[in-house]
Amino acid sequence: MATGRGWILRQHSLGVSRPLSDAIPSPGVDSRSPFLVAPSGATAGVGGGSRGVLFERPKPRSPGAFLESHSFSAMSEYPAAMQLKKTHTRRMCTRSTSIKSNSAIDFDRMPSEILLKILSYLNAESLLCTGCVNKSFYHLSNDNTIWFKIYSKSFLPKRKKWRTESAQESAVSLNLPELQDRESGYWKKEYIMKKKAAGKADLIQLLKPINACTGLPLKTKEAIKISGLKWMVILKDRNGKQHVLEQTEISYNETSVTVYWNYLKWPCLDTLSGLQIFGVTPILLSDSEVHPKNRPLQRSLISEYDLANMTENAKMIGCDALVELYCFDQGLLVGVWKKSEIAFVMACLHYHQLIERSTLGSATVRYAAAPDKAILDDIDPEYGMHGYQLHIDLHSRGNTYMCGTFRSLFCKKDYIRNGYLRFTVISYKKTAQHLPLVGNIGLSWMTGVFEGNVQNCFIMDVTLLDDSQKPYWCFSAPVNMALSPKPSGLYQYLGPSYYLNYMDLTGKVHMELVWMEETNEYCIINLVLYLSTEKVNSWFGTNY
Repeated sequence: MATGRGWILRQHSLGVSRPLSDAIPSPGVDSRSPFLVAPSGATAGVGGGSRGVLFERPKPRSPGAFLESHSFSAMSEYPAAMQLKKTHTRRMCTRSTSIKSNSAIDFDRMPSEILLKILSYLNAESLLCTGCVNKSFYHLSNDNTIWFKIYSKSFLPKRKKWRTESAQESAVSLNLPELQDRESGYWKKEYIMKKKAAGKADLIQLLKPINACTGLPLKTKEAIKISGLKWMVILKDRNGKQHVLEQTEISYNETSVTVYWNYLKWPCLDTLSGLQIFGVTPILLSDSEVHPKNRPLQRSLISEYDLANMTENAKMIGCDALVELYCFDQGLLVGVWKKSEIAFVMACLHYHQLIERSTLGSATVRYAAAPDKAILDDIDPEYGMHGYQLHIDLHSRGNTYMCGTFRSLFCKKDYIRNGYLRFTVISYKKTAQHLPLVGNIGLSWMTGVFEGNVQNCFIMDVTLLDDSQKPYWCFSAPVNMALSPKPSGLYQYLGPSYYLNYMDLTGKVHMELVWMEETNEYCIINLVLYLSTEKVNSWFGTNY
């Protein structure tokens, strides 16, 4: 047995070394059959005829001859099989390469009927994104048949909705009266309008509960999250180029929200001409948790500022070793590096009509609330001078220094001077009214790399309600405390005195504080509001 195996291996090596021509069998030999096939032109040996005849293959005479003949023929076919396999593999690679090169789909050559069939499987949000690809896809995505399906699933009555869905399983007939004589995109506009109206109605219901202390909606924070509301800043340079920046951080307070834009790279401040703040919401509110990255959005202009002359249009309220803080109207704060480059931008937005201002305006026009009609009162001689309620909140990046509500504020006619009505909230003489500020006072800031705290600065939220508990004066703005040149004049407070002033078109706020060395905290010893007589007369219909 060992001798036989060695002989077979030697024959195998001889067969591999033979040329390919020797390994190819002759045309008349079939190695798979025990018979020899004669050529078609050969003469029949048995039975006559011109067709090929099968002759029986001679059997081997001995086991050695059998092994020699079969092993030699099998080994001689090995190189030929390898060559055929390589050729087949090469052809398959060439074919797969050609298939991959032709795998790209040319949508321009695809029939519109097939594209419409593909688009019919998309939801409304994805369909709007598809319309932004090019002009051809815009017209295809406006197809009334597709949008009528989406519209009928959402807004049609249940009975009609059931009939429509049953028809949609096969195909929607183009002879429906809803699809006849309608311009392209009609049902798209109808769907978007109704979807917006439904979302607005849901937000109105959510904002109905009112906080008794602030007079503001209780669920403003929930409404912001449900509506998908965010804020963005657009910087314009002198060449007309726009730089769009999305919010990076947000901080919710009791009566306001603080939005931050912290970026490592900002456009050069010397080349900028203006800054705009927009409220941004999705056109369609989707119930799915996964939203397209570039889904359609709508903008609502909130405020705009001139950055060309920052020193004239803004007030520097504080600084530290790295940045200077410049405060604009309506709660905008810009942090500038000592090298006159922007470090960060921060906006303080009061909750009063924040949802309306951030969603109901346009990209160029701000939201304008309907003017309140004055309710005249001929009985009360001091109408509009009493019954006010103040809610004030002092905070910075989640740290609350003071929060309080003051009711039954009034003003006497003798206190109307220089076009303002004076309302005393905290008096010098009433020490029981004095309030301390809790914590280390300072306005915290942060960028992508650095962070800091500007001492004696914070954010002040003021909400003033009239006698009918309607918001009369609301704002949120960064403020600073300045060292007073005069002492407090009160014997129980021996520390240095500070004052704080804020002013806009509606009124003024004046606050005086004292640093108490014993407790290492500030204490408010005087707080006075000044309301413009022009605003009071316009609000109440009086003539002060």
